[in-house]
Amino acid sequence: MEQSAESCYQAYASRDPRFDGVFFIGVTSTGIYCRPICPARTPKASNCRFYDSAEAAEKDSFRPCLRCRPELAPGSAPVDDARRIAHLLMQRIGNGLIDCGGGLEAIADQFDLSSRQIRRIVQKELGVSPIELIQTRRLLLAKQLLTETALPVTEVAFASGFSSLRRFNDAFQTRYGMAPSRLRKEAAQRGSDPAASDTSVLQISYRPPYDWVGILNFLSRRTIKSVEWVTAESYARTIRLGRHTGWIRLTHAPGKNALMMEFAHSLTPVLPALMSRVRHLFDLNARPDVISAHLQKDSLLKNAVLRNPGLRVPGAFDGFELAVRAILGQQVTVKAATTLARRLMEAYGDPIETPFAELSCLSPLPEKLAKLDTGDIAKYGIVSSRAKSILTLAQSAASGALTLEPGMQPMKAVAQLHALPGIGPWTAHYIAVRALRWPDGFPKDDIAIRNNLGGVSAKEADAMSQAWRPWRSYAVLHIWNGL
Repeated sequence: MEQSAESCYQAYASRDPRFDGVFFIGVTSTGIYCRPICPARTPKASNCRFYDSAEAAEKDSFRPCLRCRPELAPGSAPVDDARRIAHLLMQRIGNGLIDCGGGLEAIADQFDLSSRQIRRIVQKELGVSPIELIQTRRLLLAKQLLTETALPVTEVAFASGFSSLRRFNDAFQTRYGMAPSRLRKEAAQRGSDPAASDTSVLQISYRPPYDWVGILNFLSRRTIKSVEWVTAESYARTIRLGRHTGWIRLTHAPGKNALMMEFAHSLTPVLPALMSRVRHLFDLNARPDVISAHLQKDSLLKNAVLRNPGLRVPGAFDGFELAVRAILGQQVTVKAATTLARRLMEAYGDPIETPFAELSCLSPLPEKLAKLDTGDIAKYGIVSSRAKSILTLAQSAASGALTLEPGMQPMKAVAQLHALPGIGPWTAHYIAVRALRWPDGFPKDDIAIRNNLGGVSAKEADAMSQAWRPWRSYAVLHIWNGL
């Protein structure tokens, strides 16, 4: 680990929440590993072992604590290449890429690396092999589902990525020394009845502080009606992941440092991918302590950062959907762009039934829009130049030439977007920041940024921004909010 054992023990003893998810503690006297915020009595320093990841702790035969629940530890948002690749590989595994036949070779190709290099990076950064990583991720998700929901054990097994109930039972018993039914019985004792509802609720943790009101305000101004619905307390939307469709609704649980995600059971088979996308949308992997400490070193940003240390950069649930919305928002008011987006979604999206009148449509796939012509899009009040942009974007996405998801090289994606007709540098950077989760994006030509920085030129704004790297995307949000 980068931190010394002594500093880790001091952080653990203080129960400082800023270290939650940064490291894990294996206690040799109990065989259990915990988060730094675990409420259990602090063990002797000589009995503690410190790990960068839950996977590394489990590889050393430690079992997860049932009190602090390591599967709920918030993620981190590292920016150095090796750690970034390991972090993104974890996301791809969570999304089922390996299980769907992609294999390490396909993942390695996306990073321009060999599968051997990928294995070496994962082993170095996380202390485990990719296979061990996959197994731990599956088991931790299964543990959360068993603890928080009343889903049948069989559904939990398949939702977690196991190919059979027998394999699931064997892996759970081997790793945790107990049968899955033990946690299921505890859930039943809480009175959960799987037949009483078509939904379940899971908590998705973050590292505090978190500006929930700010991120809801940002999303509400850019809502795609019929697909999304934002209230003063919640965010909801329709979902399409592969063949599975449904809806989710998220509320804030500040006392738990988590968002509570209610989801339709039709989405249970794709829960890993669903939870990963929610984390991207709400920037739940951010390290606000690290980001704020860096940005407030600049006297220009210091007061803004101190006023809002929990600021997040909203992401995107679907990169293609976000890109279409960004194009529609060019040179028109926010209200006009919202109207155009609703028309396009309702015309070419697929209808869906939900418990909410505000959610009635699934966002159209790029393959569907790619088959249209410019006139088909323009007839909904969209100027022909932007209709052409949307059409070429859809064709590029449908062919696989353009991929808008976290993990892609941002500057490569910006260049690809800029090459499409009607997409300028500002729109390309905006899409990269939100869809690709690029923490260092900076649209230097943005007039609001330049005005709030004192009416400087784009070149001057870019020069000023160098001090904010690698967190310029967060600086942009502070600047947009007004210094």
